[in-house]
Amino acid sequence: MRVVKPSWVSHDGKPIFSLDIHPDGSRFVTGGQGDDYGKIVIWNMGPVRDETLEADEKVPKILCQMDHHYACVNCVRWSHNGKFLASGGDDKLVMIWQTSRGAGPSKAFGSSGSVVIYEQWRPVFTLRGHTGDVLDLNWSPQDVWLATCSVDNTVTIWNALQFPEQVAVLKGHTGLVKGVTWDPLGKYLASQSDDRTLRVWRTMDWQQEVVISKPFQECGGTTHTLRLNWSPDGHHIVSAHAMNNSGPTAQIIQRESFNASLDFVGHRKAVTVVRFNPKILKKQVKGTKTQNCSCCAIGSKDRSLSIWLTALKRPLVVMHDLFENSILDVSWSRSGLELMSCSIDGTVVFMDFTTEEIGVALSKEEEINMLEKVYGKSVSLHDAATKKSQIIESPAMLNLQQQQQQKQQQQKNVSNSLTTPNKNSNMSSASYMSASGDNTPFKPTDKQIETRTADGRRRITPIFLAPQPEVGEVPLPFSSNSNIEFHSSSEKSKIVVEKQNRVTVPGMLSPNSGSKSMSSMPSPPSQANLSAAMQPVTVKDTLSLHSIKDAQAQKAVNEKTPEKEPMQIDPSPQSSSPIATPDTSKATTSIPSEKKSTEKSKLRQKIVEKDKEEFTPSGKDKDKLKSRFNTGKLSLKKNRYTKRGRPSKSDQAAREAAMAKAATEVVSSMPGADLTLTQASSQVTTAALPGGIRPMSQSLAAGEKSRVSFSAAEFQLPEMAIGKSTSKVIEGPINGSSENNLVLEAENNVELGLVKVHKLRCLRGPRCLWEHFLMSKICAVAGSKYVLACACADGTVTVLTPGGRRLLPPLVVGAAPAFFSCSGHFLLAVTARGNLYVWNFQTMKVEIKSESLGTFLTGKDCVADVTLTSQGVPIVVLASRRSYCFSTEIGCWVVASGGDDGLQINSNHSQSVPSKSRPIGPLSSLQKHFRLKEQVSRTSQSTAAVQHTATISHLESQVASSLALRSTSEFKFWLETYIRYLAREGVEEKLREVCDDLLGPLYKSRKVKHWSQHVLGIDKHSVLRTVLPHIGAHLNLQRLYTEYNEQLEMVSNNSVS
Repeated sequence: MRVVKPSWVSHDGKPIFSLDIHPDGSRFVTGGQGDDYGKIVIWNMGPVRDETLEADEKVPKILCQMDHHYACVNCVRWSHNGKFLASGGDDKLVMIWQTSRGAGPSKAFGSSGSVVIYEQWRPVFTLRGHTGDVLDLNWSPQDVWLATCSVDNTVTIWNALQFPEQVAVLKGHTGLVKGVTWDPLGKYLASQSDDRTLRVWRTMDWQQEVVISKPFQECGGTTHTLRLNWSPDGHHIVSAHAMNNSGPTAQIIQRESFNASLDFVGHRKAVTVVRFNPKILKKQVKGTKTQNCSCCAIGSKDRSLSIWLTALKRPLVVMHDLFENSILDVSWSRSGLELMSCSIDGTVVFMDFTTEEIGVALSKEEEINMLEKVYGKSVSLHDAATKKSQIIESPAMLNLQQQQQQKQQQQKNVSNSLTTPNKNSNMSSASYMSASGDNTPFKPTDKQIETRTADGRRRITPIFLAPQPEVGEVPLPFSSNSNIEFHSSSEKSKIVVEKQNRVTVPGMLSPNSGSKSMSSMPSPPSQANLSAAMQPVTVKDTLSLHSIKDAQAQKAVNEKTPEKEPMQIDPSPQSSSPIATPDTSKATTSIPSEKKSTEKSKLRQKIVEKDKEEFTPSGKDKDKLKSRFNTGKLSLKKNRYTKRGRPSKSDQAAREAAMAKAATEVVSSMPGADLTLTQASSQVTTAALPGGIRPMSQSLAAGEKSRVSFSAAEFQLPEMAIGKSTSKVIEGPINGSSENNLVLEAENNVELGLVKVHKLRCLRGPRCLWEHFLMSKICAVAGSKYVLACACADGTVTVLTPGGRRLLPPLVVGAAPAFFSCSGHFLLAVTARGNLYVWNFQTMKVEIKSESLGTFLTGKDCVADVTLTSQGVPIVVLASRRSYCFSTEIGCWVVASGGDDGLQINSNHSQSVPSKSRPIGPLSSLQKHFRLKEQVSRTSQSTAAVQHTATISHLESQVASSLALRSTSEFKFWLETYIRYLAREGVEEKLREVCDDLLGPLYKSRKVKHWSQHVLGIDKHSVLRTVLPHIGAHLNLQRLYTEYNEQLEMVSNNSVS
């Protein structure tokens, strides 16, 4: 054994609270206190091992220094694969570090030039979750999870595969948690706290397995850390700071029964840290044969370090007075022959051993064989914490995983082929963009495209080179003998200059090799080019034009667009005068709700005609404007008549006044309109509720501004519209071919002689099965293999058979549709006024008639979606994720899902589910935003009694909701889960009620009974027969099991006889 204390490893006299050796053994890290920050330093391991390297000034000692923590760093740990470094400190933060692609050695920021950085490490994740100082952390086997503990009395489990996701927050300690360690098999996690307890947690559900307190009753919170550790064979946990007969010990806790009957004794003060050698050793003890054992290093506040072998009754070696203060951390190398420790005095000690001293490490195969003998082959020993360790229980799951792996490999191959450009291709750099849509350009660094500008100057087309990733993979072992050298290359450049004989103009895009020659000046725009480049002007756009010149240009383009009626704008300077302000004594105050859609169209037409009257150019002006377009002399420069940019307040006020005047004239011309004229304002105002719901009636008090009011208080939802045409796949694909799909198409404004009709047709692939004409504009289509339907703007619904035969006359619903869907024989329609209809066309009866959504909607709600289940149950989903369904049996709306349901978050029913996979149905689709891992992560945030009540309440809600939604599979799933949980918790009263309902009456009676043996097509006796064995598994319920089992057999025999 050799002991070295390198004096150059220090934090400038500040304490070092933690250290850890990298898995590759070429570097180690220390964490502690800086001047006014937390300090992390990565050191070269070579000078520590070799005196010649230590004396060589060319060999670097400090590889990297990080000062990102705001306060003292308490713990640093490398991941098992060496890719990440985790650090936690007094700033309540946990930082995950990774190598960064640096340019080479550089001086550390703020180090006055004495510290040179040879490796670049940067924090890739900052984990925020603790509310107090982070004292210890540890990576799980295979680096799947990261456990951190804090003075906030909690242990947080982080998903190391998807930082910064939290898996669980373990609550149970009542004092500062100062140490965590993982079971090497990945089944348990142990933590030690100042509350004089050591707790073991299950990783399966993150619940508490056992609490050990007896060895720690006499302990006090006098240590900075309580770094316990688990042996590499999984047999023992060795704790820090235990007491036996008033003497400090390191308690040995056996895995089998978590019995604390043995301990390591000898230290004079409290034990602060325990660290096992990562290798399982085999050593021959005197007088005995070779046996397997573990090696453990123990540090204490008495400044001594002891090394123990589990095969020996006494310590292998004890080193006193290594430091001037307490030992805080110990770390073994991956080989198991090197050990380092640090102290609060700011120094470190290095020790190396020989195989004769501590033993020979087992090979990987020998270690696996030994563990399989102890724990069995069913346990995936070294992969216990990974997702790969989960046992695949069916060939279908195995095939699915293989298919996913093959698919990922294919996608990777396709991505690689797309990111490799052809060197012989003349594609420009713009065409080298990735086809996968990630906007990652290729890097053709071996070619330079050269063209000429119009004046003969040479132009080199720039090519964007994507930056390299900022973080790297697992760092390579640092070699002390490798010196960094810089030299200039004497080789000839391999870049090929491609000269293209074409003229380019300055611009952002690179020219294509096949493009035609372009002049140095832009060519005059043609009428077709302008039509393709500019969009048609609508009334809303025209009222917000910033200048009359821009409106003139848009007008000239729209003369060639037949889709929309063009707006006439006078191009002469005289037409740029402000619009005349209408009389403010006229205003609109009331509009009948039943003519709303007609009035809107009249209002738009009136405004268009108003603009035509004020901005109609003469024929001479039209020809003059067209000639200016064709010659390219249309100037967009500012002049005395037109202005670009934001319009003045006077122009904007004039436009609003013109719009208000036009609206007033339209409403005043309507028959039966009740107008209330005021002198307060000329603007038409409406008070809109949030979520697109507007009240149709509002009172107008004296002296208020005039506004639109309606006679009845109703709701207004956004109307569905399809424009010119639409299509919907009703059925398909059939026989694996999309060409045989059943498609329902709608086309509006089809000219039929002198009139315009609206066509509905059905196609099977390319073949048209039938066509149907309607006189009202089609707004939506829906259908199934049993019924086809369309909703029209006049508030009617047309229903047809798949063969094209009309089933009924048009159904009048009173308004255009806002939601329209079909499922099986059921058809749903929600009008823009918020009325719900559901029809069953198998029985030709209405299921729900004109039910208003206003029953549950408030001013803060917004309807996100309305769906229809296969059983004809309508579901209304709000933007708040709260959903409702209508129960025809009860005759009212019921809550299907409560949005952000606190009961679901705190429910702890995962151990009672009848199957691992939750059935797919309407309830699961409504609650899909709740992930199971979120639920598991929060179950420990409340007490056991609160969790018990919350779980029962949640399960009862799930059973009732699935029944209201008529979801057979989900109802059976949640009913069985509910019964299993009641049996596990021993709630006999509720269990008897459920069993009574499933069993029913034993004998037939003349009295009227409302009990039915079937619910949603499920046999209640079958459900009871399934859950009874789970009830009988609990001995405290054996009488209840016997009672109902006998009665069930009796009922079954009576039904057979």
